Amino acid sequence: MALLTPLLAFLYHLPQVYKWLLRPYYVASLFMSIAFLMVRKTPGVCEHLSTQREDGNSCDFDWREVEILMFLSAIVMMKNRRATAFFCCNSCLFCFSIRHKVANVILFFRLDIRMGLLYLTLCIVFLMTCKPPLYMGPEYIKYFSDKTIDDELEKDGRVTWIVEFFANWSPECQSFASVYADLSLKYNCAGLKFGKVDIGRYGEVSKKYKVSTSPLSKQLPSLVLFQGGKEVMRRPQVDKKGRAVSWSFTEENIIREFNLNELYQKSKKLSKTKGEKAEKANDSQFPPVPEEEEPEPDTNAQEEESESKKDK
Repeated sequence: MALLTPLLAFLYHLPQVYKWLLRPYYVASLFMSIAFLMVRKTPGVCEHLSTQREDGNSCDFDWREVEILMFLSAIVMMKNRRATAFFCCNSCLFCFSIRHKVANVILFFRLDIRMGLLYLTLCIVFLMTCKPPLYMGPEYIKYFSDKTIDDELEKDGRVTWIVEFFANWSPECQSFASVYADLSLKYNCAGLKFGKVDIGRYGEVSKKYKVSTSPLSKQLPSLVLFQGGKEVMRRPQVDKKGRAVSWSFTEENIIREFNLNELYQKSKKLSKTKGEKAEKANDSQFPPVPEEEEPEPDTNAQEEESESKKDK
């Protein structure tokens, strides 16, 4: 059962994974990640490579290469053990992480210093010229700048805001974008709103709200809950030394930690009261139309008719 569940999840998300991997950035990243495997196993190329194997077979891995690859696989499995979908893994499982490229650099330098320098140059050019594609799907998210975030958070004290502090260069923020967009589609209403601010672009915001942009801090992305313009809670939490406590950004964890179901029910009541006030305001703008009064009967004419009847 432990193996069946991930397999079924992979098959369920396979069409989305297929579309995701066909993007040029990820295709190039995939080839960069498996470059050493291709060189070591390609006939006509591997025969000319050096090897430390006792049998002299240069088309197979030696014991040191197997050690490095096994260590890399263990790191990837530990990093993504809590991932709920294949394409939403923080390190993108096998082809999107920088760890694979670092391992390839080490392997190529062990093999031949010229091949190591060539591969390292290709990696630098790839990182400088190629940017990962941004999420472009549907969402109910408001993007803040350094000049608008404070005004929006303090505009209405009854509105609860969930704000993501992110940076475009962070792979974790990119993989979390689709999860955050889905949450905004499910829970956004008049009293519960979702926002984002790019602290990689607005450095003053990161200082004010104490979110570090350093890759070593592991504070990206950060989710902060604001009520009445004041911070109530955030994930991941930061310890006394300024280091982020490890936390998995899955949809289930966010719903549970931030009590989104309860917040959504309370926020719907706020939207109803706003709607009733708007209706009353519209009614006050247009006064009711007065009813037409019936004409009063003429008493003199009635008396003359009664006298004429008596004479008859």
